[in-house]
Amino acid sequence: MLHPVAQLRGLVLLIILTLCVSASSYGQTGTITGTVTDGKGPLANATVHIEHTNKGGYTNAQGRFTLEIVPGNHTVLISYVGYAAQRKTVTVSAGQTTTLDVTLEASTTMNELVVLGSRSLPRTQTETPVPVDVIDIKRIAADAPQVSINQILNYVAPSFSSGTQTVADGTDHIDPASLRGLGPDQVLVLVNGKRRYNTALVNVNGSFGRGAVGTDMNAIPTSAIDRIEILRDGAAAQYGSDAIAGVINIILKSTVNRLNVNVTTGANVTSQADDNIDGQTVQTGVNYGIPVGTKGGYINFGGSYDYRNYTNRSGSWTGAIYRTYPGGVDKTDSFLVANNITRNDIRMRAGQSKLRSAQLFVNASIPLENNAEVYFFGGIGYRNGEAAGVYRLPHDSRNILEIYPLGFLPEIHSDIYDRSFAVGIRGNLGDWKVDFSNAYGRNEFGFKVENSLNASLGKASPTSFTCGGPVFTQNTTNVDFSRRFNVLEGLDVAFGAEHRFEQYQLIAGAENSYTDYGRARKIGVDANGKDILIPDPQGSVNTVFGPDGTPRAGGAQVFPGFRPENAIRATRSAIAGYVDVEANFSSAFLLGGALRFENYNDFGSTLNGKLTARYKLSEKTALRASASTGFRAPSLHQRFYSSTSTLFVDGVPYEVGTFTNDSRPAQLLGIPQLKPEKSKSISAGFTSTFGKFNLTLDGYFTHINDRIVYTDQFSGNNADTASAVDKEIYQLLSLANANRAAFFANAINSETKGLDLVLTYSTKLGRGTLRADLSGTYSYTQRVGQIKASEKLKGKENIYFSRASRIYLERTVPREKVNLTLSYNIGKFNAFLRNVHFGSVEEATNDPAFFQTYSAKVVTDVAVGYKLTPALKLSIGSNNVFDVYPDLVANPANTTNNQFRYSRRVTQFGYNGRFLFARLELNL
Repeated sequence: MLHPVAQLRGLVLLIILTLCVSASSYGQTGTITGTVTDGKGPLANATVHIEHTNKGGYTNAQGRFTLEIVPGNHTVLISYVGYAAQRKTVTVSAGQTTTLDVTLEASTTMNELVVLGSRSLPRTQTETPVPVDVIDIKRIAADAPQVSINQILNYVAPSFSSGTQTVADGTDHIDPASLRGLGPDQVLVLVNGKRRYNTALVNVNGSFGRGAVGTDMNAIPTSAIDRIEILRDGAAAQYGSDAIAGVINIILKSTVNRLNVNVTTGANVTSQADDNIDGQTVQTGVNYGIPVGTKGGYINFGGSYDYRNYTNRSGSWTGAIYRTYPGGVDKTDSFLVANNITRNDIRMRAGQSKLRSAQLFVNASIPLENNAEVYFFGGIGYRNGEAAGVYRLPHDSRNILEIYPLGFLPEIHSDIYDRSFAVGIRGNLGDWKVDFSNAYGRNEFGFKVENSLNASLGKASPTSFTCGGPVFTQNTTNVDFSRRFNVLEGLDVAFGAEHRFEQYQLIAGAENSYTDYGRARKIGVDANGKDILIPDPQGSVNTVFGPDGTPRAGGAQVFPGFRPENAIRATRSAIAGYVDVEANFSSAFLLGGALRFENYNDFGSTLNGKLTARYKLSEKTALRASASTGFRAPSLHQRFYSSTSTLFVDGVPYEVGTFTNDSRPAQLLGIPQLKPEKSKSISAGFTSTFGKFNLTLDGYFTHINDRIVYTDQFSGNNADTASAVDKEIYQLLSLANANRAAFFANAINSETKGLDLVLTYSTKLGRGTLRADLSGTYSYTQRVGQIKASEKLKGKENIYFSRASRIYLERTVPREKVNLTLSYNIGKFNAFLRNVHFGSVEEATNDPAFFQTYSAKVVTDVAVGYKLTPALKLSIGSNNVFDVYPDLVANPANTTNNQFRYSRRVTQFGYNGRFLFARLELNL
C-alpha cells in the first residue's frame, strides 16, 4: 500500500510539469502597470484587480504591479488594509502599456479587500456575502497594550474570546479561544490561506474549552503578521473539518527594505499584587524583508522574544496549615512561630504563568516566467512555561517532611516546540488560476515537574521529574483551480482537492514520575496468618501511609508522568474534493454555492454544502445571507489521549484517569465510540454605508449534533455489597493510580444563536484624523434535547454530562461583548482609547452552594504615542487603566482556603489588574 502522500504523486508531477512548460496564448493584449504607495513609500502586497474579469494580483515589494488584459475600457480596484480602496478607469490598447500610479489614503472604513470566505476575486468587507472582519495587526500592535495574538483579538474582535488560564496544567501556556461562543476546536485557522496545525495539548482541567483541542495562534510572532481576516460564518463546505464557527486567516508580511523593531516593556501595577507590582513583561519584535530578483520577489523575516513573569492574586492561607496525628489536632499557630513564618508564606500562585518564548518566521515569493511564482513560509518556535499547582501542606500525606518541612508548591514546566513549513507554486493554465501547495506542521509538549516529590518513595524521592508529553504532526497537500467566466455579470468557478495526514503521539515519562512504589501484591499467608506481600507497583495493596492514615500517593505530585500504557502513536489520513461557484446575476444580485466531500480512513465520508446570497438594495445598502452544513471529525487527541492527573472538583482534589473509548472502563460503563460532530448553520444580515459611517449587522444560528464533551468523573466501589462492574472499575482505576475516570463522549446536541454588529466612522478633525469603531456581539449557547446516554449509563446522566459541564458549554464565555475604540492622529502625535464591556459569566460547579454569577465589567485601555524622529516612535499607556477586577468568589468554601479569590474556572478578561507599558518602535 502506498504512503498517503505518495498517492498524490502523479497529480503533483502533472501540475508541476504543466506549470513549468505551459505558455499562455491569448492573442493581442495590452498591459496595465504602475505603483501603489501611501505617499510615504510603496505598499507591498496591495490588492489590484480588474473588475468583472479574473485578472488580478498583488503589488510586489516595490509596490509595483503588472497586468495583461484584452483591449478596451476597464475599471481597476486597488485596496490595502487600513487604507481607503480606490477605483480607476483606464483605456487599454493592443500591444501598448498603460501606466497607473495610485496613492492610497489611510482609513478605518470597511473598504479593504478580503479573500476569505470566497474563492472568487477579492471583495470589500461590505460587499462580501458573509461577514468578515479585517484586523490590521501592524497598526494595533503599534498602539494597543496587548502583545500576543489571542489577547489582541480578544479586545478587538467582538465575536472572539480568549483568556489566560490558571492552575490548569499545560493550558496555562496555551490560551483557548472561541469564536461566536463555540469551542476552540470548532474554528479553523489558516496561515496565508493554508490550514494551520492544531496544538498537541488537549484541555482536560477545569477551564474554558475543557475537552477541546485548539490552534495556538500565539506561536506566531506579531512582528511577522500583516493582518488577520476573521470569517464569522460556518465554512466547512469550503475549507473542511473544524470550520463550524468560522475561519481565521493570518496573513504574513511581505515588505522589503524596511527594518521594523518593536520593544515593549511593562508590568501589572495594581493594588492586588505583592508590593503593588508583578507580571513584568518584555517583548521584542523584529521584521525585515529582502528583495529577490527584479520582478518583485521577496523574503520577509519576522521574529520575537517574549518574557513575562507570573502574577499572583491568591490570599493568605486560611484554615489549618499543620496538624498533628493521631487526632488531627490543629497546631498551626505554634508551627508558624517555630518556623518564623506567617500564613502569607503558605500560598499558591493564582494568576498568569511565567513564560519565555522565541519565534522566527519567514514568508517568501519568487516570481517565475508567465506570471507564475514559487512561494514558501513557515517558522520555528520555542516556549518555556512555568505554572504552579496547589500548595501541599506540611501534614499532607502527599508531603514528606524530611524534604519539605514547610510543605511545597509544585511547579509544572512545559517545553513547547513548534515548527512549520509550507511551499507552493501558483500561476495560470490558460484562463485558469492554479495553486499547488504542501503545508507541514508539528507541535510538541514536553512536561517536567519541579519542586515536587513522589510521596511513595518517602525521603528518597527526587524533587524533579520528566513526565513525557504529547506530539501532533500534520501534513496537508492542496491543489486549487479557479476561473472567472464572462457570463451574466461574472461567473466564478473554483474546484480542488486536499489530502491531509495526521499523527498523534504520547511519550511516556520517566518511571519515577508515574510509579506508585507503595504498592504490593499478596502471594500468600505466613504461619501467623499474616499476608505475605512483595513490592509490585501494579499490586492492589497499599503499604505506605501518611500521618493521617491515608496511602502515600504515587507519581510526581501535581502532574504524574504519562505511563507506558498511555504511550501511543496514532495516525489517520483524509482526502477531500470541493467545488465552489459564485454567480453575479446582475450588478445587484450575487448567488454562491459550495460542495465538499471528505473521506476519513477512520470515520468514513461526509458531504457538506453551503449557499450564500447578496442583494444590493442600493449602491450603499445590501442584504446578505448564508446556509450551510458542517462537520468536525473527533481529533486524534480525543480518541487516543489517556493519562492520570490531579483534577479539582469543587475544590476537592482527585486523581482522575482519562481513558480511551475502547478501554475496559469505557466498555463497563457503556461509553460509546466517538463519532463526528455535524452542524447546520444559517445567517442573515445587511451592510450599509451612510456618510462617513459603515455598518454591518448579522444574525446567526448553529445547531450541532453529537457534540463531543469531556465527562465528569466516574468512580468504582470495592465494598462487599458493590456490583461486579463497580468492583472491576475500582481495580482498573487503582492500577492506573486513579480514583476517578473520565472520557470523551458525543453526549449532547447544542444550539448557538447570536447577533454581531460592526460600525465604523472616520473623519478629519482639525488637522488630524479621528477614527471610531463600535462593535458588539451577543451569543447564546445551550444544550438541546436529552443527554445521549447508553442503557448502562441510566441513572448516571448527571455524571456523563453534569451541571458543571453544562456551564462550561454555555456560560464560561461572556454572552455579550461591546467594544468602542477611538483613535486620533495629528502630526507626530496619536492617542488611543478603548472601552470593552465583558458580559457576565457563571461559576462552573456541581455544588449549588458554590454557584455564582460574576457580573459584567468594563475594561478601559489608553495609550499615547509621539514620533521622536521620522524613524523612532515612543508610546506609553495602560491596559485596564482603572484596575478593574472580576467579582470575588462569594463562598469562602469555594476558594481553596482563600487561594482562589477569583474564579479559576471561568474568566472574562483575566484577573491581572492594571498593566502599564512603554513601547519604542523603530522604522528604517
